[in-house]
This record gives sequence, structure tokens and C-alpha cells, in this order.
Amino acid sequence: MSTLTRERPAKATVRRIGPRARAERREAIALVVPALLPIIIFSVVPLVSGVALGFTNATLRRDAEIDFIGLGNFIELAGDQRFWGSFGIGLVWAGSVALLTLVSAMGLALLLNSNLRLKTLTRVLALIPWAMPPVVIAIVWRMIYNPNSGPLNATLGWFGLPGVNWLGDFSTALPAVIVVGVWSGIPQTTVLLLAGMQSIAPELHEAAAVDGAGALRRFWHVTLPALRPIIIAVTILDFIWQFNSFGLIYVLTEGGPGGRTMIPPLFTYLEAFRNREIGYASAMGDVLVIAIMLFLSIYLVHQFRQAKGGRS
Repeated sequence: MSTLTRERPAKATVRRIGPRARAERREAIALVVPALLPIIIFSVVPLVSGVALGFTNATLRRDAEIDFIGLGNFIELAGDQRFWGSFGIGLVWAGSVALLTLVSAMGLALLLNSNLRLKTLTRVLALIPWAMPPVVIAIVWRMIYNPNSGPLNATLGWFGLPGVNWLGDFSTALPAVIVVGVWSGIPQTTVLLLAGMQSIAPELHEAAAVDGAGALRRFWHVTLPALRPIIIAVTILDFIWQFNSFGLIYVLTEGGPGGRTMIPPLFTYLEAFRNREIGYASAMGDVLVIAIMLFLSIYLVHQFRQAKGGRS
């Protein structure tokens, strides 16, 4: 006679949260909410409001009514050659400043990482632009570029060369502004690259030197590979920062001459507060938000791959 035994199904255990755990959760929420409120009030709410205005005909004109017009602003924006022209100028501006800043900062970081005399003084002088607000930097460089009394044209005059209207000429305005952007961005990038260089194990350079590698080969095969993650991250973030910048170019040229230095944030500002077309300017802002998110996604993908490679 055989006996069949059936296994009873295991009872699902429900994890009950005790009074202490609930109290700790309430304490955690109470600590997080005060930190989140300023972000929600000053960042999330204005962002959502700005995105919503892009779908209206809002203006700053007196007694103007705000009506929902759907995609009307975006359809008009798709054919606005002035905006897309400023978009192209913004890409040239941001790309040039990011790459030239990286090259200049790399050279300065290598210099500061060497056995240089007066190294401390050089570091202090290199960090001066970092301590200056963008508006102050722009005012100083406007004085330098002044075609009548600026020291740059005075120096050219000493060599018998004619003066140049650096910020007023179509061919020199954008390069002149790019120089200012590079000068103001060098300190931050230099500090990051220098920190990366000083974290490289000296044994790697010593082993390369024993193998007969000169300074250039050591830089190419030791320093540069070690700095690769920093270089990629700094360049992408600097590009995003410069593409989204406003104050420097506004004080230097206000987008002139003839729109040669008109970048998208400045174009959006002028459309909103000079032409008073808030709805249309908000649509431009929506496009810029999408562009910045695309640029930022490149950085985040790189960071994700780097973190994944570090775990494997």
C-alpha cells in the first residue's frame, strides 16, 4: 500500500513594517522635502512653465491675451533661418572654445606639473580668470579690443601695422569672442587635468623612461591614456556649458556685427525682451532644452560605459 504525500504550498510571508521603520521613513522624508522644495520651486516649475508657454501666443504687449496655439510657434520656428543660423554659430562657438580650451589647458597643466621655477606664482596667475565673473571678463576684453584706445591695436601700431575693429568686423568678431571664451575657460580645465596628471603613478613614467621613451612618447603612451576619461568628460561638459552661455557674448557684442556672434540663448533673449514675443521665444527655449538634453545624453552614456567597464 503506497502513501502519497503532497507538499503544502509555502505560505507567502508578508513583511510588515514596524513602527520604528515607519518612523525612520517619515524622518527621511522630512529631511529630503526641504532640500527638494527649492529645486521644485526654482527649477522644475519655471522649466515646465516655459515649456508650456511655447505652445501659446504669449507676448509682453499691454492687454494681450494668451491663447493656446498648439504647434504654431514650432512650425514657424522650423522655417526661421535666423534662429537656425544662430544655432550653427552656437555649435561653432561651443566646439571651438571647448577644443581650444582643452589644448591650451593641457599645455598649461603639463607646464605646472613639471619642475618649473616659480610654480606657485604661475598657478596663481593661471587661476585669475576663474575668480572673475563673466561680465567683468567681457568688460576687460572690450577695453583690450577697443579699436581707438585698446592696448591690442596700440601694440600693432608699434610694429607699424594698422588697427583692427576686432568686435565690429565681420571676419574677426567671432574669432575674437572665441579667444575670450578660451581665456576664461582655461583655469577650470587646467585644474582638472593637473589633478589627473598628479594621480598617475610615477612608476609608469619611470618604466617608460627606462625603455628609452622620450617626453613626447611618455605623454602619448602614458599621460594621454590615463587622462582619457577626464578629457572626454571635461570636453563634453565644457561644450554644453559654452553652447548654453549668454553673458560673455551679450556684453562683448550683443550678437553683432550683423548677427555674426548671435548664439541661440542670446537670440532667444532678444526675441523675448526686445521683440516681446514670449511664446515664440519659449518655443526656441524648448528646442534648446532638447538640444542640451541630447548633448548631455552623450556625456551620461560615456559615464555609464566607464562605470560599467570599471565594475567588469
